[in-house]
Amino acid sequence: MIPPAFEYARPGTVEEAVRLLGEAGDEAKVLAGGQSLLPLLRLRLAFPELVVDVGRIPGLRGVREDGDTLVIGALTTHHDVIRDPLVRRHAGLLAQATATVADPAVRHRGTLGGSLAHADPAGDLPATLLALDGELVAVGPGGRRAVPAREFFVDYLQSALSPDELLVEVRLPKADGWGFHYEKFQRVAQSWAIVGVAALVRRENGHIAEARVGLTNMGATPLRAAAAETALAGADGPDAVARAARSAAEGTRPGQDASASPDYRAHLAEVLTKRAVLTAAGMG
Repeated sequence: MIPPAFEYARPGTVEEAVRLLGEAGDEAKVLAGGQSLLPLLRLRLAFPELVVDVGRIPGLRGVREDGDTLVIGALTTHHDVIRDPLVRRHAGLLAQATATVADPAVRHRGTLGGSLAHADPAGDLPATLLALDGELVAVGPGGRRAVPAREFFVDYLQSALSPDELLVEVRLPKADGWGFHYEKFQRVAQSWAIVGVAALVRRENGHIAEARVGLTNMGATPLRAAAAETALAGADGPDAVARAARSAAEGTRPGQDASASPDYRAHLAEVLTKRAVLTAAGMG
């Protein structure tokens, strides 16, 4: 289909982008890699008056260290996230989950920041960021602010970003020493996850000392499986992990669609949590 008509702007700085977004308000959309926005435009599911193309703003790509924190520019492509040695060393869960996003063409164009700002609960990266205890840094008219991932995703396709704010970077505590695994179920290759599980596990003396479990497509936002995380503390083998995984869907509100019923999604959350945690803990 032919997208609706809109004005187009390509700012050269973050400040210029913020000014344009502020002037247009809710009538503006940000274009980064375009892998989320362009399909919406083509299907006439979005009707912006202004598209602000931030893809060539310098300084918003790449990965660097800041002490015990990994800093990833919002315009860093999925392809570069997967291949970056710092990400692979200190946030391997993100590299692994990103490698499951769509197909190579999308991963070469799509960006980490664009995927997170889109706030799709069926996307692989929002739940992964929750498990990593990340935070997202935005710039607006009042300057910079950091939003914890647990507060960033507020509803279906809605984030904590104001219309006049631009996401500029993602900050992740280094997860050195943690085991990790991303497990998802999809009907066909390259499609959205029906359910996905991002697991981080820290072991001590043969048992699980701490676990973080992020859930993909189990509600209107990405979620942490809080009950399962609590139950996993002290787990010392596959049977204990399996018992803890039974509470993975507790407190969630999975949706009903052509792919799955809520009950089926709840079952998948249990099964995939068990698999992801066992692999992350080296117990599989």
